[in-house]
Amino acid sequence: NYLKMAVLLRRLGLFQPSSGYCPLCLLPWRSYSGDAALGPVLSGDLVVWYDQMVEAGTIQEDKHQRRVVWSLQKLQRKLKGYKHREPSLLQKFLSRGRGSGSRVKGLYMWGSVGSGKTMLMDRFYELVEVEKKRRMHFNEFMQQVHTRVHEFKLSLPRVKASERSSVHDPIPPVAKSITDETHLLCFDEFQVTDIADAMILRRLFTHLFEKGLVVVATSNRPPEELYKNGLQRSNFIPFIPILKNHCLVLPLDSGIDYRKIGLQPRDDLYLWPNTVESNRQLDTLFSTMASEKGLKVKSKTLNFLGRKLRVSKTAGRIAMFSFTELCEKPLSSADYLQIAENFDVVFIKDISQLSFNQRGAARRLISLIDTLYDNQVCLVCSAEVDQEDLFQGIQLTSKDIEDNQILMDDLGIAEGSDESAASIFTGEEEIFASQRAVSRLTEMQTEVYWNSCYSI
Repeated sequence: NYLKMAVLLRRLGLFQPSSGYCPLCLLPWRSYSGDAALGPVLSGDLVVWYDQMVEAGTIQEDKHQRRVVWSLQKLQRKLKGYKHREPSLLQKFLSRGRGSGSRVKGLYMWGSVGSGKTMLMDRFYELVEVEKKRRMHFNEFMQQVHTRVHEFKLSLPRVKASERSSVHDPIPPVAKSITDETHLLCFDEFQVTDIADAMILRRLFTHLFEKGLVVVATSNRPPEELYKNGLQRSNFIPFIPILKNHCLVLPLDSGIDYRKIGLQPRDDLYLWPNTVESNRQLDTLFSTMASEKGLKVKSKTLNFLGRKLRVSKTAGRIAMFSFTELCEKPLSSADYLQIAENFDVVFIKDISQLSFNQRGAARRLISLIDTLYDNQVCLVCSAEVDQEDLFQGIQLTSKDIEDNQILMDDLGIAEGSDESAASIFTGEEEIFASQRAVSRLTEMQTEVYWNSCYSI
């Protein structure tokens, strides 16, 4: 109530925060360090920030978002100064069968693309007062987990498989190393598409939650639909109740893609169709940006995890690639993360419209867009078709269905069985994820996005 009264006084012109403190509750005022349009907000108050955003016309009032904002603010207050402690054996015994017990419960918000999930989580992450906190894309997190598992295995003496004991299990020490570094983990785009991820999530997060890790996550799917129609999904299903026991699950689905409302895309950032002229425009823009910063054009090699990724054309933190180089070769999210960390602007030439038989390239393009967007990297590209049609080709054709039937026969999979509904045969996961990619591509072409991540 004090906070609301302070905001009311300010709106009436009876108080200005130039003194730095609210006259009613003596809380410090704080200016948002990002987009100036967000304006000053009361320190730590997520609800007041949302009210001001709505009043300023920066966002629209959305009852689904408001519900999530209130839940995030409650969690924020519970987490103030939070440091997890691993429970004693007695505490573990007493809390058996009671979910997360007295632990702080995280939050899992899910909904359609462009509904504001990432915006709310980012604001929560900025305001929450937890010393050891991390915010990252889920794919990036799992990539780091697999790297730690690999490093742990390399550190062990070689023994026969029959002689291995629990001491050689990499999951407990990997979980401990994560929780030693992090008490609050914020995931953007919690999604499970990789069978290697699916097989270790239950054991990994059982250990993480037992050690007191708090998770806040966004996703396009409710927990029950994670890894939907994935191979060996029966081994993944036990993870779902574990996640729900430790996270409050909230839908954020107004059915509106706010990225496509009120933001006009620039006409020089996504050029189609692919022509000699469109690629010439990309070359010209690349040269202009390099010359404005006085940068020399040269090739560069990125070295990471014992690998090398050659970039044939760079100028400082600007890079040029072809679609073939990035999406038709066996690159992974780790490669895309290196690109995002090393470059502020990425040019991509000749993006193809993707067919069902190019699902590998589609997955890579989706992962690339997610990584660039998550790291606020600007994208300039030429493509065969308009962005809305980029992934239309991954819908099944009669020829694809016939080829799938041959493959299922070869694998001994009966038509109509659970295995026949796997995403490898339907392309459902790629179709679902492509909606998010198109939405993000739309936002990445706007002046607001461009100005937030690049300046001359």
